Amino acid sequence: MKGERAMSTTTTRPRTGADGRESGALTARVSLGRVFAPVPLEFLLIASTALLLTGFGIVMVTSATTATSIAGGKSPYNDGLQQGLFALVGVAAMFVVSRLPVRFFRRTGWIALIGAICLQLLVFVPGLGYESGGNRNWIRIAGFSAQPSEFLKLALALWIGMILYRKRALLGRARHVVVPLVPVAALAMGTVLAGHDLGTVMILVLVMLGALFFSPVNLRIFVLPLILGVIGVVGYAVTSENRMKRILSLFDENCDYLNECYQATHGIWGLAGGGIFGVGLGNSVEKYSWLPAAADDYIFAIVGEELGLLGCVVVLALFATFAVGAFRVIRNSDDPFVKVAAGGITVWILGQALVNIGVVLRVFPVLGVPLPFMSAGGSSLVAVLLACGVLLAFARSLPPDAGRGRAAKSVAPPRAKPGAKKRPAARAGRAK
Repeated sequence: MKGERAMSTTTTRPRTGADGRESGALTARVSLGRVFAPVPLEFLLIASTALLLTGFGIVMVTSATTATSIAGGKSPYNDGLQQGLFALVGVAAMFVVSRLPVRFFRRTGWIALIGAICLQLLVFVPGLGYESGGNRNWIRIAGFSAQPSEFLKLALALWIGMILYRKRALLGRARHVVVPLVPVAALAMGTVLAGHDLGTVMILVLVMLGALFFSPVNLRIFVLPLILGVIGVVGYAVTSENRMKRILSLFDENCDYLNECYQATHGIWGLAGGGIFGVGLGNSVEKYSWLPAAADDYIFAIVGEELGLLGCVVVLALFATFAVGAFRVIRNSDDPFVKVAAGGITVWILGQALVNIGVVLRVFPVLGVPLPFMSAGGSSLVAVLLACGVLLAFARSLPPDAGRGRAAKSVAPPRAKPGAKKRPAARAGRAK
């Protein structure tokens, strides 16, 4: 079948030497087919960092939950094994998705978004949806819990890429950018906001802004969704007394330790207690029920306490390497859909990581967003790995020698003009 041959051999014409004469040696080229074709550098950067961060996360989740698992009468490795199972599912899905063609994602944008919105609406169905941490953003089916809004992030990025790709010739007019982009995106965010999950809504706004930034949309048109998003987030925060207390606690040195400052304070204590080299893997003090959400939103604090500043630098370096691979995909792709969708996914993953780390460092108020790849939770992990699979599929679609064309042109020898006669090579030792 076409494109599925495991190996083919072709014989080329005789070699031509430096003096223009043909030599008798023959060369053979062996093709192993597309399955065994070398993958781009972008593919290696994204896949390797995703696997390393996922493995690192399994180790840290196991370490952060041993004390609470034993106290609950469970195996000390209970939560770590669950995270490992979700990681196996997510990694397998990532590599399966990476084999799909770009046109598949381009054609399924509406299906993905409608399916994700319908899944998100299940949180309001009695008996399925339930509230956790003040947010009604979870469903429980057959003993398994899931957070549908995590998959809505990926669906929104793909849908925005599809819409802007189809309207690429009309993006100079504001109304073609606003409709249907703003109303449909607002509807998707509204289903999450109705469950009082402001942190996830902020990440969805980042997805939308990231996709628009890497699109050919004029910046003056890009400003309108930015202003609307900021006004919506600020307005929703101001109307909640609890959220305003958490925001104002950042600037209050005498905030209530036992209430709005309890978790943030213990997160800082965990980071400070680790020093440069940490107290050792498994030796955290904060995980003994002192730090709420130690394995979830505050996993970075446990990394800092047990592995110290060096462990935190390793995590940041892995995210930086992931950023290099993802942004290379955006820069080197010739497909407008790939640029927009990959931009939304990249800003989502990196922006959420920065927000999570900023919360632990008390740069931002407590928002309840997980650290991608590392925080405990199957929905977040599987959704992020699926998004990485989409980026890997985009990396496979990059043109050959992407990003290296200029270097190739600069070293390529000049072509001879048609019909020009070849000059004989100068003989060594020729008399002047």
